[in-house]
Amino acid sequence: MQNTPGAVPDVSVIVAVYNTMPYLTDCLTSLVSQTIGTDRIEVVAVDDGSTDGSEKELERFAEQHPGVFRVVHQENSGGPAVPSNRALDLARGRYVLFIGADDHLGVEALERMVSAADRLGSDIVLGRMVGVNGRWVSKAVFGESRDEVTLYDSALPWALSNTKLFRRELIEEHGLRFPEDLPVLSDQPFTLEACFRAGRITVLADYDYYFAVRRDDETNATVSFRALDRLRGTRQLFELTRRLSEPGRGREWIHQRHFTWEVARLISPDFLKLGPEQQRAVCDGVGALHAAYASAYALRKLSQEQRLLLRLAERGELGALVGVLECAAAGGPPVVVEDGRAYADYPCFRDPGLALPDAWFDLTKDTRKRFAEQEFGPARVRIRDGLLLLEARSPLPDLSAFGADAVRAETVLEGAGERVARSYDAAVAADGEGSVVRVELPLDELFPPKQPPRDRWTVRLVAAALGESLTVPLAPVPADAAPSRPRRHGLRAYEVGVAACDDASELRVTVRPLPLPQLLRARA
Repeated sequence: MQNTPGAVPDVSVIVAVYNTMPYLTDCLTSLVSQTIGTDRIEVVAVDDGSTDGSEKELERFAEQHPGVFRVVHQENSGGPAVPSNRALDLARGRYVLFIGADDHLGVEALERMVSAADRLGSDIVLGRMVGVNGRWVSKAVFGESRDEVTLYDSALPWALSNTKLFRRELIEEHGLRFPEDLPVLSDQPFTLEACFRAGRITVLADYDYYFAVRRDDETNATVSFRALDRLRGTRQLFELTRRLSEPGRGREWIHQRHFTWEVARLISPDFLKLGPEQQRAVCDGVGALHAAYASAYALRKLSQEQRLLLRLAERGELGALVGVLECAAAGGPPVVVEDGRAYADYPCFRDPGLALPDAWFDLTKDTRKRFAEQEFGPARVRIRDGLLLLEARSPLPDLSAFGADAVRAETVLEGAGERVARSYDAAVAADGEGSVVRVELPLDELFPPKQPPRDRWTVRLVAAALGESLTVPLAPVPADAAPSRPRRHGLRAYEVGVAACDDASELRVTVRPLPLPQLLRARA
């Protein structure tokens, strides 16, 4: 059913279109298939100079659905802001919903969203979004349906795309429009200000409302990089947040989103693809944002590396910033462990010309966790050439960086009424997939000269560093691990036995004198 002439539609669906075939067909089909009925909607589509047939597809739908589509053709403007603003100027609906021309809606989406907005008096309604073809969308705000959320008590700051239902009265009352100087991110300042101005914002998580599609050629504006444009957009987001919010934790919560998503992307590995002039502009711009808006809470989701990059940017150290990113791209920095602390040994670490604080490179917390969570393979036990050999594998290729005593054998010798504790450091060598740990314990420790042999030797293989300690498990001891021939000490012959305790945490080496009949059998 088509619209009644002069009637106010419930929803104006705004579509900014530029070369989105064949996805545009699915988009438009999902609009005319809405259960709300075409008599209650209008589709305002602005073709921004398409050359791939999108312009013809719009006209085809307009012919098939008279009174539903308003199609405008214009020269390409370079981004979605200009066509979106032009569509807003033409929109007549009580509500406005923006949809990407490569996305589509669930068939009941508009009916459900308008019903909720009317029932609750909502100015903005978010319907659950679903990523298609590998498109990532933030799902945190859609954990449950909520009649009312704010920017301060939910993950709403992480959902600033304009793909929502807006009360048009809110938009016009505050003169909200898309910044036309932003080829990308233009929807985010618009949405952020709308959320600040809204009386009630509702989240619907009971249905798949919006399907965000990742194009096969990855040309979606939100997917491509465009660093300088993103820098301008990010700057606007920070300025808008400062203008419309009070100082405090609420503002810092929104800043945390800006740093975690937008600023972090500007200092991602894509930075290395930029030319020298663009790198300098982004470095200086990001540094200025860090100087103006950074706080411990705003930066809490960033990694140590990202915080280091921001500090370098604020100091204008472009060369050091590039060096850190190149090191990260090559597999990451070596770890330096000193005095119970761990540091990332980037090229600029302890560079005398830069004099950067060690604290900027401190990754003790993460390194401690990585050390504590490593899972050693069970240590193999052998006796060869008078040595008790223990060999295990660690998944950490940089295990040797934790120090010469990071893995060691802790032993206790017992005999003749005494106990002697000794420690032996392991040799650690990386092998490409992890590290091999090897400890050699001389059996001569059991047979001290001019003294009776020790009766027992208890051995534990321990990994300890940065305040963490774990016991390396032992593999089952093979039957042929002990020497096949007796060992002589003075005039007596002794047998050496090797066994692991029941929980495989300790190795027990025992010595007992051979009775004469058993010795004679051994000689035979």
